[in-house]
Order: sequence, then C-alpha cells, then structure tokens
Amino acid sequence: MAFHIPSYLSCDIGIDLGTANTLVYLKDQGIVLREPSVVAIDTASRRPIAFGEEAKRMLGRVPGNITAIRPMKDGVIADFDVTEALLSHLIGRVRRGLWNVPRVVIAIPSGITAVEKRAVMDSATRAGASVVITIPEPMAAAIGVGLPIYEPAANMIVDIGGGTTEIAVISLGGMVVSQSIRVAGDELNNAIIDYMKRAYNLLIGERTAEEIKITVGSAYPLDDELTIEVKGRDSVAGLPKTIHITSQEIREALSAPIGQIVDTVRMTLERCPPELSADLVDRGFVMAGGGSLIRGIDRLLSEKTGLPVTVAEDPLSAVANGTGIFMNNLKNWNGRTEA
Repeated sequence: MAFHIPSYLSCDIGIDLGTANTLVYLKDQGIVLREPSVVAIDTASRRPIAFGEEAKRMLGRVPGNITAIRPMKDGVIADFDVTEALLSHLIGRVRRGLWNVPRVVIAIPSGITAVEKRAVMDSATRAGASVVITIPEPMAAAIGVGLPIYEPAANMIVDIGGGTTEIAVISLGGMVVSQSIRVAGDELNNAIIDYMKRAYNLLIGERTAEEIKITVGSAYPLDDELTIEVKGRDSVAGLPKTIHITSQEIREALSAPIGQIVDTVRMTLERCPPELSADLVDRGFVMAGGGSLIRGIDRLLSEKTGLPVTVAEDPLSAVANGTGIFMNNLKNWNGRTEA
C-alpha cells in the first residue's frame, strides 16, 4: 500500500539491513559503517560478545561456549533478539557525540509479509530509534544508482543481495511490477558447498564458499578460465584435503540458482505493461547488490532478455545510498513509496 511521509519529518540514519552485510548511512555524511551481519554470542547467557567483522572471523572457528550467527535469513529477521542487539550496536556507534534520538529509514525486501516488516520496525525501535520508516529495497536501490524514478518512463532495477533478489520496474515514483525471490548470494554459496561435497567429497564452510564465488565464480563462459586451490575436510577419510577447481566447475555449480534469477527477471518483464516494455528496449535495466559482481551475469541476463544491462558503479552501496538520498529529501519530496 502507498503511504505519505509528513513534510516536517526528517531522519538521521539510513540502514541497509542485509542478510550478509549491514550498511549505515548518516545524514549529510554518507555511509559511515559497513559491517557483516554477524553476531557472536555466549551460548549460555545469550550475551553478545562480538559484532560485524570481528564476529565474522569467528564463523566455524569458535569453541563450544560461543556461537557466531547471522540473525538475518533470506532478507528477514531469523533471530529477533540478536538482530536487536546488532542494530543497537550499530546505532550506538553512529550516535556517539549526537544528542538526539535517531530517526531511521530501513530498506526491506519488497516481498516480506506484514509480520516480518513489523519485526524489523520493532527491532529498530527497541534498538533506540524514535521513528522508523521502511522503504522497499528495489526502490532504495533504484534511487541509490541514480535512476530517474519520478519520470513517466520505465526504470528497471535488479538487486541481487545476500538473502533475496529484488526486481522492480518503477515509473512516476511507484513500483509498477515487482518480484522478490529468496535466491541470492547465500543460495549461491550453498550451491558451491553442495557441489564440493557431491563432486569431491570435500566439506567446506560458508567463508570458503564465499571466497570461491568471489575468486572464480562466473555466470557466463570466460575467455580465460580461472582456477583456485580449495582446502577442506574429506568427508570419507575425515582428514584435511586440498584440491584445485576451475571456474567452469563453479559455473556449473551455480547454474541452478542463477537460472532461477534469470527466470524471475523474465517473469517480471512478462508482467510489465506494453508502454513500459517499449521504454526498456532502449533503456534496459541496472544491476545492483553483491551478486551483480559475479563475472558475466550482466552478459547472461542481456542475452536471455535481449535488453541492455548495466552494472551500477558501486553496487554494494546502492541500497544504503538510496536510503540516505530518500532520507535527505524527505522534507522536499511528497514522500511516496510502497511498503
């Protein structure tokens, strides 16, 4: 449904609360924090002991009395208390030296339920926010990459994050067509983990899978295929093991989830009104999010849709920048968005 932001309202902090990373935008200063969405907690007391990068380094490497967890799953809150602790930590770091109670804009997946949206807002309120406004992630991404969303023409964004892929066609400040699927960076990592176990009996963790994806991952054949050394544990012998794999193998491993993303983009285009479809023939669409950095995914999508595809200049910061631009213009805009 549409809602209107009162003209007198201004906010202090914009948050891209992502499954993999959380970015914080401070009004008039830009992005001031960029941390992995990971919290290390004491197993017995449930007390947080580390956040962000420090906690991420503990994933898969902690003793029994400490658990390193990611409180966000598929773009929504999986652990309410830990998410609240993470937001409190981040907001507290940003508020140092500020007297006012922060007002917050948070980007949320376009496909989440009302209950999931309320959980995000409640977590931010409990973490110290005086006012919480939500903005759909594809809208924030479109604003962040500089698309002219208030023009009477089609502006299409494909945002591949950690937990969800958000696709939207925007015109006159509203989302005309949108799709949100819970297939994104995490699913790509899981596909690599499954492939290594199936093809080589090699057990690897999330961090290793992420490294493989970044180093040799591709969605389209490369002119020069890449190789990487992978270390893990042999699932049969139970001993440490090292193998060498190629980008071609990883492309095969990623084909299923990437195929789902391609199908969803095509489905969104099929639902687009004819006049806006005509705009996209020349304008094409823009990609944002960490998934847009996978080698050749823009070329694959262009080939499968027949449209020009551009990867944003700073795809990892698109949503956070969008929340900041939205926030900075609330006084001037007739604040209309979809939630």
